[in-house]
Amino acid sequence: MNIRMTIMAALATLAGSVGLYPLFSSGPWFWSGFGAVLSVVAGGLLVRRFRAPAFLSALGGLAALHVYLTVRFAAGEAWLGFVPTPSSLGRLGDLFGEGWEAANQYAAPVPLVPGIALLATAGIGLVAVAVDLLAARLRRVAPAGLPLLAMYSVPAAVREESINFVAFGIGAMGYLALLVADSREHVVGWGRVVLTRRWTEEVPLAGAPGGLDAGAGKESRGGRRERPDSSALAASGRRIGTAAVAIAVLLPLAVPGIRPHGMFGMGAGGGRGGGTQTVTTPDPLVSLKRELTRQDDSVVLTYRTDDESPDYLRLYALDRFEGDRWTYSALESTARDRVTEGPLPAPPGLSEASTSQVKTSVRVQRRVRNMTFLPVPYAPSRLSIEGDWRVDPASLMIYSLRDSASGRSYEVTSTRAEPTAEQLAGGRTYPSEIVTPYTRVPKSIPPQIRQLAQNVTEGATTAHDQAVRLQRWFTTDGGFQYDLSAPPPQHGNDLVDFLERSKRGYCEQYAAAMALLARILGIPARVAMGYTAGTQTEPGQWVVRSRDAHAWPELYFPGTGWVRFEPTPVGAAGQGTASTPAYTDPATGGDGAAQEEQEAPSPEESPTAQQSAGPEATERRLPQDQGPAGAPAEEEDGGGVPTGWLAAALLVLMILAAPVTARLLARRRRWAAIVPREKAPDGLGVGTRRSEGGPLPAGPVEAGPLPADPVDAAHAAWEEMRADALDHGLTWRASDTPRAAARRLGELLELDAESAGALGRIARAEELARYSRTRAQAPAETLRADLKTVREAFAAAVGRKARLRARYLPPSSMAAFRSAGSRALEATSRFDRVTARLDGLADRISTLIRTRRRG
Repeated sequence: MNIRMTIMAALATLAGSVGLYPLFSSGPWFWSGFGAVLSVVAGGLLVRRFRAPAFLSALGGLAALHVYLTVRFAAGEAWLGFVPTPSSLGRLGDLFGEGWEAANQYAAPVPLVPGIALLATAGIGLVAVAVDLLAARLRRVAPAGLPLLAMYSVPAAVREESINFVAFGIGAMGYLALLVADSREHVVGWGRVVLTRRWTEEVPLAGAPGGLDAGAGKESRGGRRERPDSSALAASGRRIGTAAVAIAVLLPLAVPGIRPHGMFGMGAGGGRGGGTQTVTTPDPLVSLKRELTRQDDSVVLTYRTDDESPDYLRLYALDRFEGDRWTYSALESTARDRVTEGPLPAPPGLSEASTSQVKTSVRVQRRVRNMTFLPVPYAPSRLSIEGDWRVDPASLMIYSLRDSASGRSYEVTSTRAEPTAEQLAGGRTYPSEIVTPYTRVPKSIPPQIRQLAQNVTEGATTAHDQAVRLQRWFTTDGGFQYDLSAPPPQHGNDLVDFLERSKRGYCEQYAAAMALLARILGIPARVAMGYTAGTQTEPGQWVVRSRDAHAWPELYFPGTGWVRFEPTPVGAAGQGTASTPAYTDPATGGDGAAQEEQEAPSPEESPTAQQSAGPEATERRLPQDQGPAGAPAEEEDGGGVPTGWLAAALLVLMILAAPVTARLLARRRRWAAIVPREKAPDGLGVGTRRSEGGPLPAGPVEAGPLPADPVDAAHAAWEEMRADALDHGLTWRASDTPRAAARRLGELLELDAESAGALGRIARAEELARYSRTRAQAPAETLRADLKTVREAFAAAVGRKARLRARYLPPSSMAAFRSAGSRALEATSRFDRVTARLDGLADRISTLIRTRRRG
């Protein structure tokens, strides 16, 4: 039974579970998972005590986990509070169901309701069982990383942003520690270390005569033989491991396409050169339902506009229908697409309808992440924003290859078309460059859907009349119901089910279905996605929340271009802040200047506001949402601080400063250890004063502090000179005596008389400190002055490159880092002795129990 590997597996699981933090709004989930891991360890050790097979060890961990979950979540239904019963099993089953439903309803970070807490605790416990089985029982440590990786994949699957690098580092260190522990177990399994003639520290015996090379007495100061010198091999292994980890972490950051923003947000389009780059983003519709069902209904942005009834804020224009989902064509971005202070490309097809200019000032909340497309009213004609932002001429989507809208403020001027029904009903022909891409439908569309489009629009004489009938069929005549619980369409038959059978869904299904039916009828159509106008808080001031996320169809008409339709039910029975355009309702008489059929609701009337005003939403409201409605949550920062650049610069400076800082600290530590000694208050020296003739007789001595211990000063000066020699690239042999080392350095560097004398005095002091019984030494001040002279001689004897390396990247510090790592690894060997004693104690107890039973 290997207790050490069991504990290391548990620690690796706990370290890996830290990566789950983005999923929860509070921290108690970790301590609940901590208890699950402890229970798994206890159960596994208990079963393993009886030398049970591996699968029984896993069953023991599962049984202990079950008991823990019973105590934690169903103690009231358990016998004695911890023994599982049918009632406790039923309670756990109900909580699992509630947790699964809540996980699909809430958007991360989720509140830690009992069901979700049970899912998280059970998940961490199951990972602990798998890691313990693989690492501690089957001794397959490398595959044990797979269940640990599974915990990292959960936040990546439900959130757009990745986990914090600190959390990733903690998990990675846990797994690496598990690998190191397993490697040590394999090495120890070969038996005792075989000693060789090569030692890590060649120190002469204490009684060796001074000045002689006592190489034969290869023992440490305590008379104990050291381990074989494996430092070179160990250093090579550490260098290979460090390089492998660095490559694994840094290389993906530099590969195009793996990380959209590049390393520290500085790549992937961050350059100012030319060339074409393909814009890639996650599926825009993936997060739509997540936004609509967020329980906190947090503020996304606020804006001020001079439009009395502002239009929607569009993010994406999805022009491709692939049979089961809508997406946009790949954007080939070039330097010519950058947004400048000049006008943006003209909106396609807008030539005859009356227009008005709308000015909008937008402020995106800082907590919004990865918004690389700007929400703007269609059609933007001029934009003022900091950063590298670009525009797609065909769709007028505004995007960035490197920046995010998080925390930004920008101003946009839009050309808003105000067509009349008569203008849209004109009999003009569509241009070919619009018809071909925007009326394409897959051949796999079922015939009944094509027939449905004809039946709904039967009798319509114009494209506008057909579009109006489609919209009315979805909102009034077709029997559809707005339902956020409906799953998003994932297959082609899901859309058929929505149109013919269930007729329940939310904006994604309505927009996708109407755009498809319009294309079947030959009307160019696409799906737009963004936000509704939101809720007005004061004249000209609007606030947009998560539940204002929306999708709608855009249809093309000659002379007007792309115009918005609204097939999704609006108001209390549908999307609370959606509105129906006036030109799509024949009841308005086609007056393009008429107000929209439904004004945007006030805060008191908005169903979104009503839903978010409940007790639960109030408790989960973020601090930034408090205060006056629509007020900016934070100070404007003119585009945000370039945190990526600052973090990169700080990291580089810390790495560069680490060696020289370690060198300075080591030098200060050596000399601080030999400060002058204090005397007793009565004038008697503390301890014994030494002289060349031996100890002084007892009696009064003069007042004042005693000088520093000359032996310690000699050792400090010698170690400093050794470090200086290594820093300047000079060869230093551990087997040389002080006199031999000084002679070799003097011959190698051809020192002048002053430098040679200083070098000789330092070597003489170290030689006496090692071998002499009288140990008469030079004062510490003299040795420090000699050391400075020798250091200057070293610098003068080497080249400029070696001097710079000695000052800013001293090799002696790197050796100290390697030595510290080796000592940390060696410290874990003490744990082996503890576990061995525990194993022996357990064996003796078992033997005693068996003996008594036999007796």
